[in-house]
Amino acid sequence: MTKVLVPVDGSEQSLHAVDHVIQGASHDGAAPEVHLLNVQPQILSGHARMYLKKDLIDEYYQEEALKALKPAQDKLDQAGIRYVASHQVGNTPEIIARYIKSKGCDMVVMGSRGLGSMHGMVLGSVATKILHLVDVPVTLVK
Repeated sequence: MTKVLVPVDGSEQSLHAVDHVIQGASHDGAAPEVHLLNVQPQILSGHARMYLKKDLIDEYYQEEALKALKPAQDKLDQAGIRYVASHQVGNTPEIIARYIKSKGCDMVVMGSRGLGSMHGMVLGSVATKILHLVDVPVTLVK
């Protein structure tokens, strides 16, 4: 069974990636093992960390991750495709690359923000960084 990682951030683009996985499963009849992953950027502000307890910050990460994951989970539930959903905190490309290695994912299907090539080269994008960090196929869905 193919293990597919779908990073989700709650955006329409990430939901298009979920749709792509669902369509692929319906065409070939074999449902992949789907992993949904939301990565929350770490709160780096010293002021926030100084005045907020760690458990309050962790609760914030959890709530934001659940909000981002829910629409993707709903789509997969409706399609009858089983999945594993999780969230982590940190640098998104690095977390995704580690997750792929630790879970043995065979491929990544992710949404693209559709940045032009020059804009992407100047700013860099999560997708571009992931392409450089992983050695599995990455499908970008608009």
